[in-house]
Amino acid sequence: MAQPPSPSTAHPTRPSTPPLVIQTEHLDAEPARWLSERCELIACGTGEPRFAELLARAHALVVRTYTRVDAALLDRAPNLRVVGRGGVGLENIDLTACQARGVRVVSTPDANSQAVCEFVMALLLDAVRPRVMLDKALDETAWKRARREMVGRREVSELTIGVYGLGRIGTRVARAMVGLGAKVQYCDLRDIPAELRAGAEPVSRETLLSTSDVVTLHVDRRASNRHVIDAGALALMKPDAILINAARGFLIDEHALADYLIRHKGASALLDVHEPEPFGPTYPLLDLPNAYLTPHLAAGTQRAQVAMSWVVRDVWRVLSGEEPQWPAV
Repeated sequence: MAQPPSPSTAHPTRPSTPPLVIQTEHLDAEPARWLSERCELIACGTGEPRFAELLARAHALVVRTYTRVDAALLDRAPNLRVVGRGGVGLENIDLTACQARGVRVVSTPDANSQAVCEFVMALLLDAVRPRVMLDKALDETAWKRARREMVGRREVSELTIGVYGLGRIGTRVARAMVGLGAKVQYCDLRDIPAELRAGAEPVSRETLLSTSDVVTLHVDRRASNRHVIDAGALALMKPDAILINAARGFLIDEHALADYLIRHKGASALLDVHEPEPFGPTYPLLDLPNAYLTPHLAAGTQRAQVAMSWVVRDVWRVLSGEEPQWPAV
């Protein structure tokens, strides 16, 4: 994973009036301190009473996953010059509206790749290696029963893993799966050179869906990827397939997936991202015994959180009239 640049030890040069930056969601302490030495940094969520007044004066926003930057918000921010997204996905930011208003958008595209890869591996191992943690002593009968019951049907090395999208994270996942002895195949819109495939073999989308024991999703936010896993895609999948999504909630038609899981008791879905987030009590995958839902945890390591927070470096570059390292717009 690319490391965030170390903060400069030189005393920052302040404009006569420091630009105002609103931090709407969490920033790690050190990047927040670094930016506050250069700007007027105010932490204020979009639902707080003073947000509207601050937004009217703000030169920059630093956001994470749940701040929606759309045309309506931009209309209330006449001085805005840059939006810094601490993370990878840009679904919550209207890039077209930002570009139309001359607002730069920057992000941290490789900050959480390792964290997400590890989380996907953890989900898969949870699925194939059942286990029980003991909190009391067992007699001999219970001990032997636990050992009989906690037997995995398959090892990872027996599986065919389908990586849907061989980008930064997909490549890491493929490499890790190959390292565990699995057969790994992928589909991607791009023609990827053999030396960059991490040991995975290219196949068509239809072949990947129909022959993979595990399908793990790692595609981008483009509109055409909405519901790439729909009823038609699920009809191609094995009746005991494992579907993993730690990428984006909108990739899956949750109603079609619920129907697939109800009809195929041996299949399972391991989902860390959802649409919407948080989901409500009518979410169709709730209470299905073969749907395992987590609350968007994949990037939740200290290292990834710090790396994502260093989006402030590019925010400051834009405010200083420099070109950012990781521009989205």
